[in-house]
Order: sequence, then structure tokens, then C-alpha cells
Amino acid sequence: MTDLHSSTSRAATGTGDRSRPRAALPALCATQITSWGIVYYAFPVLLPHLTADTGWSTSVATGAFSAALLVSALAGIPVGRILDRRGPRAVMTAGSVLAVAAVLAIALAPNLYVFTAAWLLAGVAMAATFYQPAFAALTRWWGPDRIRALTIVTLAGGLASTVFAPLTALLADHLSWRTTYAVLALILAGVTIPAHAIALRAPWPPAPPAAPTTSRTPIARSRPFLLLTLAFTLSGFAMYAVVFGMVPLFTERGADPSTAAWALGLGGAGQTLGRTLYATLTRRTGVTTRTTILIAAGGATTASLALVPGPIPLLILLAVLAGVVRGNLTLLHATAVADRWGTAAYGRLSALLIAPATVAAAVAPWAGSTLAGPLGGYDGLFLALAVGSAVAALLALSSGRPTWHE
Repeated sequence: MTDLHSSTSRAATGTGDRSRPRAALPALCATQITSWGIVYYAFPVLLPHLTADTGWSTSVATGAFSAALLVSALAGIPVGRILDRRGPRAVMTAGSVLAVAAVLAIALAPNLYVFTAAWLLAGVAMAATFYQPAFAALTRWWGPDRIRALTIVTLAGGLASTVFAPLTALLADHLSWRTTYAVLALILAGVTIPAHAIALRAPWPPAPPAAPTTSRTPIARSRPFLLLTLAFTLSGFAMYAVVFGMVPLFTERGADPSTAAWALGLGGAGQTLGRTLYATLTRRTGVTTRTTILIAAGGATTASLALVPGPIPLLILLAVLAGVVRGNLTLLHATAVADRWGTAAYGRLSALLIAPATVAAAVAPWAGSTLAGPLGGYDGLFLALAVGSAVAALLALSSGRPTWHE
């Protein structure tokens, strides 16, 4: 009876050899690097070339990009429902085709209206190709081994800017921004469409039974879910405002622009390091404790950056530590639903949980730069963001009972 139950459980969660596609993990690593690198990270590199050529203001062009992130948050909810029922192959392949069409439309846009519409299309593609659908696929297929698989994919995704920011800059040195986007669209098509269509062909395992509960309240409307959603939203806003405020904070402290950029880049390297530590953290902590610690640690590093005047090498070290926390937070978001409520409706619940945080991430760069002046500079902004993270940590603590595993 035990063997039969174990076999059924493995089939339901996708942990058996037959249900787990061997090519899926390397394929998703490649497609996350490429999708993030082209659809997301190429934009800030090409933005100066774009505005110089078109005459559009930086704020207007960035507004179209931010609108894409908002669309991505909204589109992620129906995409999550489809993923739960049908699996990732059709969703991610169609999303890849849509992403290629959107990038080509951006390259060919004759005016700002078409440019904005193309970015809205890209937002739908982001919802179907970025981390959330990949996380849903790995969570169902890998079951109890999902943390290892999720860590590998996020480690690969962390290389997107490392690979594509320099490549985009190199292309832009020799080509127009429009031609550069067209070349990148061809790379996107060549990597992501066949990878998603071929590597994700395995049968989609049936969802495991929902966790038993005595509450009549749906999970998405329950107090723990709503508190956690609010905690992630506040924490996400602070995290992305810090990322976009890092360079001006360093320049306020006397660093030259090149050093400030290096600090931001080394913070990205810290994210990669942080992701390698997450599996150890999950073995040592319960889910509520882990969530509270990581959000509070994000607030602590933000406060340290606000309060420590220098020297610059010490500030760079703090930026790396902030990156380590951000890397863990990415995996925390990926595992939050499965660790609390199981994987039966992972795609839908995860999209609902993360959507407000995605909206917060979209408005954070603009809001951060707007608030910096009234708050007396970026040190004042970072202090305010640290307070927001502290509130988020308290909300996370209230969402469940903390536990610690020795």
C-alpha cells in the first residue's frame, strides 16, 4: 500500500522519470536568459539611442515599458489558470511567438502610439514566458525536488543582463537601435520558440489533491494569503526602488558614474550568490520564519545603505549583500504558494500572489525618483523604503506561525 501511494504521489507531482522531461530544465535555463535579456534588459541599453533618434522623451519611452510590466501582472492571472490545466508547452511557445512579434513591432514602430502598443503586446508575452510559467512547470514536474530546479533556472536567469546587456551595446555601436532590436528578435525566435515547443512536450501530470482545510474561505481570499500578498507588494516596491536608486545614491556619496554602475553590477552578482544559499535556508527554517527573515534582511541592507556614509568600498559590500537578499527573495516568491498551500492550483495562486508585487515593481523606478526630492535625497528615500520593508516583515510574520528546524 505504501509503495502504491508513493507511486501515485510521484505521478501526481511530476517527480517520476516518465513525467519529468529531461530537456525541460536546460531548455528553460536557455529561454529565461534569452527572454529576459532581449525583452527586458535590452531596453535600458537602447533607450538613449532610441530617444536620440525619435525625439521622444525618456519618461514617455520608459512609460511604455512600465505599461508592459503592468500588463504582464494582469495577464499573468489567466495565464496561470491555463498553466494549471494544460501545462507550459502551448503557453510558453505561443508566448515566445508573441514576444518575437512584439520586439519586431517595437523595432518597426513608426510613431509613439505603435511603439506603446507593441510594448503592451510584449507585456502579454512576458506573462507567458518569464519566470512565473517556468516556475509553474518546474513546480509540477519536479515536485519535492522543485527547489533545486528553481534555483538552477533562476541562476541562469540571473545571467540575462550579463549576456545581453554587453551584446546589445555591441550591436548598437554598429547598428541603429531599430536594426539592433530586429537582430535580437531573430535570436529570440531561434532560441525560445523551438526550445519551448520541443523540450516541454512531456505529459502534464494531474494536479495533486488540494491540501485539506477546515476553512470555507477560498485560499486567495484568506487572511494569510492577503497578508502575504501585501507583504510581497511592499517588499517588492522597496526592492525595485533600491535597484533603480543605487546609482544616484552612490553618486550622491561622491562615487563617479562608472563606480556606481559597478556597484549595481556587483549587486547583481550578489543575487546569483544568494540563490545558491536558498536551499540551505529552506532546510533550516520554516516557511513563515524564512519569509520574515528575508524581507527584514532586505530592509536592513536598505537602511545600511542609507545610514553608512562611506567609504565607497564598504558601500559596495553593502550593495552586494543587498543583492544576496534579492536573489533569495526571487526564490521565496517562487516557492511561497507550494510551501503553504501545495501545488494543486500553483499557477493561478502564484499569479494572484505576485501580480500586485509586479505592479509595484513597475511603478517603483518612477515613484522612487519622484520621492527622492521631497525626502531629502536618496539616503532619505532608502530610509523610507527600509521602513516599508519592516512593515512588510511584520505582515509576513502575521501571515503564519514562525518555525525553526534544527
